Amino acid sequence: QVQLVESGGGLVQAGGSLRLSCAASGRTFTSYAMGWFRQAPGKEREFVAAITWRGGNTYYADSVKGRFTISRDNAKNTVYLQMNSLKPEDTAVYSCAAGSPLSVRISGSYNYWGQGTQVTVSS
Repeated sequence: QVQLVESGGGLVQAGGSLRLSCAASGRTFTSYAMGWFRQAPGKEREFVAAITWRGGNTYYADSVKGRFTISRDNAKNTVYLQMNSLKPEDTAVYSCAAGSPLSVRISGSYNYWGQGTQVTVSS
């Protein structure tokens, strides 16, 4: 069993930066791929970024490529999402997920989810 708790969300102006953290409990954290997803009001949840359990491979949605960076520290059981050059369209609830997904971009492939953290980007 893995429990996930996100932090680091908040209100930021367009062009600013935020770093989200996702702290995991459970001894099997290092076995799982980790993903970040987001959901804006009235929209479906969408893939943002993912990282394999060893951190050797990262994946990004086209909309955030070059602006967001996902990383993980297995010693701290934590995965991060560094978000730079934020845009108003990045406003959403961001959630982290853990699992052994067949496809890291598919939310239904993940086993565990955090509660989410709100990111609001003002124009």
